Amino acid sequence: MIKDKFHVCVWEFTGGGGCFPPVGDAPSPIPAMRRHPSSRRAAAPWMDRARRELTLARERLLALLRSVPESELVHQHSELMSPPVWDIAHVANYEEQWLLRALGAEPLTDGSLDSVYDALRHPRHERSRLPLLGLEQALDYARAVRERALAHLEGQPAGPTALLEGGFVYGMVAQHEQQHVETLLATLQMVTRVVLSPPLGDAVRIACLPASPGGEVLVPGGSFVQGSDDPWAYDNERPAHRATLPDFFIDRAPVTNGDFAAFVEDGGYRRPELWTAEGTRHRLEAGLAHPAYWRATGSGWERRRYGRWEPVPPEEPVMHVCFYEAEAYARWAGRRLPSEPEWEKAARWTPDGEEARTWPWGEGLPGPDRANLWPVAAHPLPVGSFPGGASACGALGMVGDVWEWTSSDFLPYPGFRAFPYPEYSQAFFATGQKVLRGGSWAVAPVAMRTTFRNWDFPSRRQIFAGFRCARDA
Repeated sequence: MIKDKFHVCVWEFTGGGGCFPPVGDAPSPIPAMRRHPSSRRAAAPWMDRARRELTLARERLLALLRSVPESELVHQHSELMSPPVWDIAHVANYEEQWLLRALGAEPLTDGSLDSVYDALRHPRHERSRLPLLGLEQALDYARAVRERALAHLEGQPAGPTALLEGGFVYGMVAQHEQQHVETLLATLQMVTRVVLSPPLGDAVRIACLPASPGGEVLVPGGSFVQGSDDPWAYDNERPAHRATLPDFFIDRAPVTNGDFAAFVEDGGYRRPELWTAEGTRHRLEAGLAHPAYWRATGSGWERRRYGRWEPVPPEEPVMHVCFYEAEAYARWAGRRLPSEPEWEKAARWTPDGEEARTWPWGEGLPGPDRANLWPVAAHPLPVGSFPGGASACGALGMVGDVWEWTSSDFLPYPGFRAFPYPEYSQAFFATGQKVLRGGSWAVAPVAMRTTFRNWDFPSRRQIFAGFRCARDA
């Protein structure tokens, strides 16, 4: 366990997402600070938000780590995921690069750690062989960087710069840390050597009873604006641009465990007509027969969660399925997966296409009556638990619970410009990865928007991913 001295520290994607630029002889992609002539040292409106979100992210990270034995934090549990101790120091190194060096503050290190914690230079399967900082060293490093970054925040100018416009770079770092907490939760789910009890959420009691969310809703077609100009949005969400869709239907709620169990029990994994050639190839190579972490028992299905086996709740959204499994289920059900533009229109826009909402339900912040985002619960909740979070077209659960696979490849929007470095998004375009939308129970609100684009390879199942179906009208 983490020692008490770390409790006083100042307070990624899942799937895809580069983390920081290459080092060495590559040209630096960190933009030079362009001071506006009228800049002056004064508190910018975004500073309180930046401080709050950085604090929340660090509190959550340390709370999670305190519940895990040190032996499990330094071990690599799968080639698909880093040793957890790598993520801890990586978060600190990323923060040092962007909140200290890029903003003209005194750095904490000489840059010798940059290569070790470069997510693009070192694939996950080889990170355990790197000269990593030990657990206490990594935590000390993270604490020291945060103290210096918060001190430097107080002197930032109010005027616009390339990185400080709207507090973008602080939002980027806060979101990055929260995304790595989700990554750590996915990593710890793979632990088999011990039973863990990570503090996954506050287990807030949901006041509303689950609705009856079956069926589908009609989403009228037409022209709408896809993407975001939010100051904290990532480059791949930009620019906002106009798209056009025909009418379509989308499921009112995600596919449940009970729904997916029916597919399994109907021989869905053994029916070649339900699988594409690529999906069949992966199914056979990986030996897929049911969602990850499931097993059949005499009385039904069980799932493993952080080392414990428990009955699979039939009313919760199915989770830990890959794109190919989602695609096969949709075909079995006579449906298809929604495209990325379809998903965004159903989640964000009023049926007439005239009003875009910040959240599916409107402008109010997420809460336990609207969405299952951290810290509401420790796992997906029964579909229909949040009728107050319905989108304008009547779709439920479009934010939180599980990431949702779409049929779309991860590609740039028209007019895309990499910012603040190409390796965050650009390196992953056209690499065969699929877009996921909506976030999961492990996602913090700061790292989720109805325009947020996650991505991963279609074979990945360790992420907290499910799906809903759609069809042409």
